[in-house]
Amino acid sequence: MKQSQLFTKARKEAPADEVAKNAKLLIRAGFVDKLQAGVYTYLPLGLRVLKNIENIIREEMNKAGGQEILMPSLHPKELWQTTGRWDTMDDLYKVSDASGRENALGPTHEEIVVPLAKQFISSYRDLPFATYQFQNKFRMELRAKSGILRGREFIMKDMYSFHRDEADLAAYYEMMKGVYARVFERVGLGERTYLTFASGGSFSKYSHEFQTVTPAGEDTIYVCDACRVAVNKEIIADQDTCPSCGKSDLREETAIEVGNIFDLKSRFSNPFKLTYKDEEGKDQTVVMGCYGIGLGRILGTVVEVLGDDNGLVWPQAIAPFAVHLVEISSADASVRDGAEKLYNDLTQEGVQVLWDDREARAGEKFAESDLIGIPLRVVVSEKTLAAGTFEAKNRATGEVSMVDRAELINMCTTQ
Repeated sequence: MKQSQLFTKARKEAPADEVAKNAKLLIRAGFVDKLQAGVYTYLPLGLRVLKNIENIIREEMNKAGGQEILMPSLHPKELWQTTGRWDTMDDLYKVSDASGRENALGPTHEEIVVPLAKQFISSYRDLPFATYQFQNKFRMELRAKSGILRGREFIMKDMYSFHRDEADLAAYYEMMKGVYARVFERVGLGERTYLTFASGGSFSKYSHEFQTVTPAGEDTIYVCDACRVAVNKEIIADQDTCPSCGKSDLREETAIEVGNIFDLKSRFSNPFKLTYKDEEGKDQTVVMGCYGIGLGRILGTVVEVLGDDNGLVWPQAIAPFAVHLVEISSADASVRDGAEKLYNDLTQEGVQVLWDDREARAGEKFAESDLIGIPLRVVVSEKTLAAGTFEAKNRATGEVSMVDRAELINMCTTQ
């Protein structure tokens, strides 16, 4: 893509009303736009990152046997009354139409997916299965803050699994711990993200969160370095040792919750009378698990963890483009020709390239390239063309190397 064709532009300064690092950098670099507190538009660059995260999650959910659907965001009041959450969930958006009919804007989808599944479950032969979606969620955050980390409207992957008994649920739940670990590894957060024991509420003794260590976090966790799990502070009074290995020398850290999994058991099956007939023809209650990941949470957390003083630093797997091709403006037409040829060569090799073809000073282009944070910057100028090489800079390490065309294409296609 030619940068001159992007309708969005980077800003010189961060917006004065933003405190969070993720919001400051994403808005400055032209990845998101703030509509109001807790509500953001994903602009072309930001949406490319979001879609890359979505595709990674989709691949892992499909490998885990998940079947993708898309459920409505507008939920009838009656379904939420059935589970008792219409009156007890204090962050539920409630809307009424002109006829007085009331609906909820979905913050989660148990009330929708269980009646849906009930239409297709009758026998033990119909179990187990899991279904998931990527969907806008709405939660009435009274003090929306932390940029895209905590919003009133946000995109979430939520998956729901259905099982004939708790043993089958437990096996699937255990598998999903590994699936989630792979997701966070692939998006660039693996080393800093811990499976974290949290309060299970009314569902079970524990639920599990995935917490990424960063000073920008709102949660306090206690990390066991021996087995790479953690305990959320909310249960530390009852659990002052590692639930996995029993060690007591836990390390306190601040972290952001980027995902969670819950053992729901029959919490939502019972209100909707979700049952199946076993081998003897007897009715049995379906048990469930649910598994959530906030896509914006991942994106914002990557910025908090990896962003530096110069701007964003994207991991290769989720970057908006693989290469930022920076053409240094020149009266010599060969520079434009050389940049265009390299752009075409890389594009034909399947490399995603953002070509800065604008008429602007070199210093401005370099600063903006650092701000945007694409993994590899390649410079085409009179100097590089004369030498028969290109200047390639790794955004994360700052390492600069001079490479010829073949070396550059190989570098870009083997990452």
